[in-house]
Parts: sequence; C-alpha cells; structure tokens
Amino acid sequence: MALALNRDELTKYLAEVFPQVKEDFAIDVLSDEGVTMRLLTAERHLRPGRTVSGPSMFALADVSVYALVLSRLGKKALAVTTNCSLDFMRKPEAGADVVAQARLLKLGRTLAVGDVHMFSQGSDKMVARSTMTYSIPPER
Repeated sequence: MALALNRDELTKYLAEVFPQVKEDFAIDVLSDEGVTMRLLTAERHLRPGRTVSGPSMFALADVSVYALVLSRLGKKALAVTTNCSLDFMRKPEAGADVVAQARLLKLGRTLAVGDVHMFSQGSDKMVARSTMTYSIPPER
C-alpha cells in the first residue's frame, strides 16, 4: 500500500496527536517496506542496572506500528492497540538508542498487524521482537 503520509508529515502529525512522546522517538526511515524508528534513550528510560526498561521498549514497538498504520491510512488518530506480544531476548547496550525495524504483515479494513525487531544502535543482535495488532476505526 502506498504511503499516505511521508516521513516529515508523519513526524509532524505524531507530535500533534501524541505530544507526550514526541521527545522520545525519531523516525529514521519511512518507506513502502516499513519504518525504522528509534527510542532516544535518556535517563528516564533506564531501569536499575542501567539498561533500557521493558515499558520503554514496549512503547517503541507500539509507536512504530502506530506510525506504520498512520503512514498508510493517513490521519486516523483513533487507531488503537488491541493485542501485543513482546519477547525480550537480551539486554540492550547501556547508553545506546534502541532502534526498531517495523513492517506491516497485514493491513485490512478493521485490523492491522505489524512485526517489530529491536536492536541496540550499532548492533545486529536483536534485543526484542514484538507483534502488534491495531484496530482501525470504521469510516463515518
């Protein structure tokens, strides 16, 4: 499916509808194949042991698939997460951003399913993998 919003339009729209996280995430690449986003890791994202917290990695996966859905459908801010599966595989590198590579597996009329692979910046070892399902609001 062709992009309804480009990277700059999507970044601006996310800042409008989801301002509480605009300082936490950046879109590196948006293409027909998917999106590469990053968690701009800061002290607030760390848990004891100086590693990135699970809730921060969940947020990265969730925002990545949300961005993918919006990039395909346009400005439909009411799309919501209906299911999530998240596997933590190894501890992210201390002090490094976490980079998510997300792609849509299915985009239907009522549901979207995305797959997210997360890595520490500069590493090819996956730190987590997630499958997210979004509900798409009906046309009015």
